[in-house]
Amino acid sequence: MDPHLRTLIDLQALDTRIAALDADAARIPKQIEAIQAAVQEARKTLDALKARQDTARKDLRAKEKDLEVVTAKRAKGEARLYEVKTNKEYSAVLTEIEDIKQEKSRTEEEILGLMELGERLSADIREAESRHTTREEQGTQDEAAARQRLATVERELAGVRGERATLARELPKGLLGDYERVLKARAGLGIAPVNAAGVCGGCRVAIRPQAIQEIRSGTALTHCESCGRFLYWQDTA
Repeated sequence: MDPHLRTLIDLQALDTRIAALDADAARIPKQIEAIQAAVQEARKTLDALKARQDTARKDLRAKEKDLEVVTAKRAKGEARLYEVKTNKEYSAVLTEIEDIKQEKSRTEEEILGLMELGERLSADIREAESRHTTREEQGTQDEAAARQRLATVERELAGVRGERATLARELPKGLLGDYERVLKARAGLGIAPVNAAGVCGGCRVAIRPQAIQEIRSGTALTHCESCGRFLYWQDTA
């Protein structure tokens, strides 16, 4: 086999590995962001529940004060029953007391509703705190593991790129330039195999019989007439 052809095959293997490592190196930071976002979302949910609880407590205190005012109004109205002089005044005070009773009843219902809301929110907060704690602990572990993977990928990537640089120096600059142009134009595959099926392993287009003989001999560099990739013969088992 032409030594340059052998070098191109080996170079393609390294470029394929580099592409996979580059993809990992780009994907892992996004995974870390997703881990952090999940923890932040759990914290956001917890904070929102606590804010609702604070609001409910303030509303409850306000309604309790309203109830105190209404209760005082009722007591004052009932005391006036003993002070009125006429039946008309007596009826008016009774009507006023009835209105106060209804207002008191509505206020008590609102207080009960706020108390029930407070109990539900307390339960929801306990669950949210548990979820947040669990997610935070898991997130810390997952992020540490992801960062470790990223460091491993970056070290391997540096090593493979160094190996690739050394191998690339074995090719004439013109040939290396041609390969790299095809590599970039053809989705990271600059050299493709041809086997007994007689088709280009990159674009799947049939290769001319004469060209197949040249490729099988491996004594010269051959391009696919369709996609432009370098071609080499691959024996099938």
